[in-house]
Formats: sequence, structure tokens, C-alpha cells
Amino acid sequence: MAKELNVDLRVLDVDDAEQAKVADELVRQYGDLADDYLIPQVFFEEQAKVQHVFTGFSEGVEVTKARWNDFFASQFYKTKLRAKS
Repeated sequence: MAKELNVDLRVLDVDDAEQAKVADELVRQYGDLADDYLIPQVFFEEQAKVQHVFTGFSEGVEVTKARWNDFFASQFYKTKLRAKS
């Protein structure tokens, strides 16, 4: 996705204590917050504005994969692709 949109990608490892602090703060400010929040959570940052665009699903990997496919087929994502072309 980052390559298609020609944007920087930042991946945070929630098993790394320092990176988990950053991830927790992003989720607290912009994401789907719960005591044990779901991953992945995906955010777009444009013009210093952060927008939450995706959260994984607790039902399992296959459900999350299907929702990713829906996201990539969405008008929102297609608009982002056209804007970067």
C-alpha cells in the first residue's frame, strides 16, 4: 500500500516496549481504543492530520484479510490512489 501510494510507512512492533508506547498513544488519540486493542490498526497522516482507516478483526486472520480486500476495493482507497498518480 505504501509503495502504491508513494508514502512513507511506519510499522510499530507492539512487542517492543518503546514502540508499544508510540502505538498506544496513536491508538489512544486516533484509533479504536479498548483495554486490549486489536491490531493491525492503520492510520494515514496527511498535512499533519492523522486519520484512522483500518482495524483488524478478532474473528481471525481470514476475516481481517477479507476486510483488507474490501478496503483496497473501496472508493476511499481508489481516490487516494488517483490523488498520488
